[in-house]
Amino acid sequence: MTLIETLLAFIVVIGILVTVHEFGHYWVARRLGVKILRFSIGFGRPLWLRRFGKDETEFVIAAIPLGGYVKMLDENEGEVAREDLPRAFNRQSLGVRAAIVVAGPLLNFLFAIVAYTVMYMVGVTGMKALVGEVTPQSLAEQAGFQPGYQIVAINEQPAARWDSVIQATLLQMLDNQKELIFSVQNQQGHQYDLTLKLDGFTINDIAEGHFFDKLGIRPFRPSIPAVISSIMPDSAAERAGLRAGDKIIALDNQPIKDWKAWADYVSAHPDKKILAEIERDNQQIELTLTPDNVDGKGRMGTKYIVPPESFDIYFSTERYGLGRALLQGLAKTWDICVLTLRLMVKMLTLQVSHEHLSGPISIAQFAGQSAQLGLSVFLSFLGLVSVSLGVINLLPIPLLDGGHLLFYLIEWIKGNPVTEKTESLLQGIGMALLFCLMGLAIFNDLERLFS
Repeated sequence: MTLIETLLAFIVVIGILVTVHEFGHYWVARRLGVKILRFSIGFGRPLWLRRFGKDETEFVIAAIPLGGYVKMLDENEGEVAREDLPRAFNRQSLGVRAAIVVAGPLLNFLFAIVAYTVMYMVGVTGMKALVGEVTPQSLAEQAGFQPGYQIVAINEQPAARWDSVIQATLLQMLDNQKELIFSVQNQQGHQYDLTLKLDGFTINDIAEGHFFDKLGIRPFRPSIPAVISSIMPDSAAERAGLRAGDKIIALDNQPIKDWKAWADYVSAHPDKKILAEIERDNQQIELTLTPDNVDGKGRMGTKYIVPPESFDIYFSTERYGLGRALLQGLAKTWDICVLTLRLMVKMLTLQVSHEHLSGPISIAQFAGQSAQLGLSVFLSFLGLVSVSLGVINLLPIPLLDGGHLLFYLIEWIKGNPVTEKTESLLQGIGMALLFCLMGLAIFNDLERLFS
């Protein structure tokens, strides 16, 4: 994607999730009688401002799309008219204030459930977990894996696609499992249980994308003809004159037998001229291609269509009606919550590298990629970030919703609020901590971007 498209995808994702989060605070506050002064998506100078309702609440879209806020009537932030005192946030009971604060993260979790439910109704498609190659003397070979085996479950949890295999493995490793039971099926339909020992295999290996290398497995990939089905707008393929229906015969006089060979060759030649032999309308022509450089890899911007016979054999689509999809959405949201919390704990205890912490640049990249890969992938990404936003906001760090809830817990135990001096001190610490975390996340983003 272009930089503009990536930024637009990022703004859409953040805009949706921040609106959902802040609407949780806004809706509950309104229902409980608190006066709302401003509902802002973004920070800084307002780009758009309108007033609605009898309270003349300001609805704002601001210039910096990295968050938002709901400003409520509060004596701690300014003078309040006598007639509005009952509607001031600080005058509300402890239970009302806690309900308003927790509503934001709660709505993020509810939104994730909805996103995942719709995702399962649309259908989640992925490659079946078919083993193509097994590396000699690897963990997989020691466990008894053989080419042609299909993984169907891990520790009795269904995992029929490679994406679900990786997630199930990660969840089990977070439980400190030293070995996993893989249920596999051979080409004759017989099922076996294989015990995979995790010696030398870590969570960092999964986070760094080395899952298959460390286990010694190569996923089976069907041979797909190197025939272009569509061209992305403003791509290297469009600039070179490629068209839908073109068949790639050779690149730099090297025969291309399938789509993987085409993709691998292009990936290895970013910003380099390639002489391509193309079959078009039963005629052979030559074109000069120059792949774009995307993170150090060549990209042409072409797509393919999986032949129907290959799709049915090698791909699996998980699709349900509303009831079952809702149950799957609930389970998925719970799994992502648990996964997020456990990864945080592992990171704090230095069992997982802090290098895997991501910031706004990575989110923008993933937003762009997910938007490009279709509705189901985009919904999955929305659900993941929404859960992460909910979990992070509930952390007991001052300035976050969880920090406010911590103050309310102290108030409930003591019988009176913490002093302004104490609250100010803790908020300063919280702000410093958040700036450090954001700085580390952005540093990691930049290091990944330029490495």
